[in-house]
Amino acid sequence: MRIFICCSKHFYDTVVSIRNQLEEIGHIVILPNSYKDPFKEEKMREACSHKHRDWQARMLKLSKRKIKKIDAILVLNLEKNGEKNYIGGATFLEIFEAWELGKLIFLLNPVPDNIFKDELLAMNPTVIHGNLSYLGRP
Repeated sequence: MRIFICCSKHFYDTVVSIRNQLEEIGHIVILPNSYKDPFKEEKMREACSHKHRDWQARMLKLSKRKIKKIDAILVLNLEKNGEKNYIGGATFLEIFEAWELGKLIFLLNPVPDNIFKDELLAMNPTVIHGNLSYLGRP
């Protein structure tokens, strides 16, 4: 299965381990946008609002192209700044795009109790409770 990993840039340190485990099972893994430069957004924001806006638009379009080509997304929703199972705005949009395109949606941890909760529940993701074997073999 082709799996796109989606998460906050603050969780990129966990991506390598997850990728390795998924590839060991036989999955093809697509890494998050700006994975090689996780804080590029901050650099663009500091440069100027116009550059930041254009960069953000490119990232949203890139996500859409990636999601069209995959079978599933795996959302790494970990704790961030005391918020359990964090899902930010960009990740939420990736989840929505996957849902719209009929892709499988897996959450590493339960749906967070935040502003997106009702919408996330409506998209009916599969919560795997940290167990990657729930994704099955390709």
